[in-house]
Amino acid sequence: MFELTPFVRGNHSLAAFDPFKEMEEFDKHFFGRQLPAFKTDIRETEQAYILEAELPGFSKEDIHAEVRNGYLTIHAEHKSKNDEKDENNNYIRRERSYGSFTRSFDLSGIKSDEISASYKDGVLLLTLPKAESKLEEGRRLEIQ
Repeated sequence: MFELTPFVRGNHSLAAFDPFKEMEEFDKHFFGRQLPAFKTDIRETEQAYILEAELPGFSKEDIHAEVRNGYLTIHAEHKSKNDEKDENNNYIRRERSYGSFTRSFDLSGIKSDEISASYKDGVLLLTLPKAESKLEEGRRLEIQ
């Protein structure tokens, strides 16, 4: 079933008050627009996991992938500039776009020294080879 919510103009009634939405709106106005994290797809094959990260508009030099302490961290930083000047070097329009994205992934069960990466058409492709799973032999605990 679905739920009906009464229509209320503005936030003048207590029925429409949502403290979480209010904090989110405050965040947006105070800190500015936040960029969403980049999208990833992870699929599994018999030998590896394939991670595809969408990073359109980034050059290969702006993307860094690092393995440290059992985690894979992907960091992409975007710096672009669009300057237009008149004949006296006065700015008519000046636009800049900066942003950075970072995501981390747990590498449990992955051969971290065999990870390979490539970047083409705005998609970062990482192949994460699976490690052989070693099941520990069970043992009986003596209760005292």
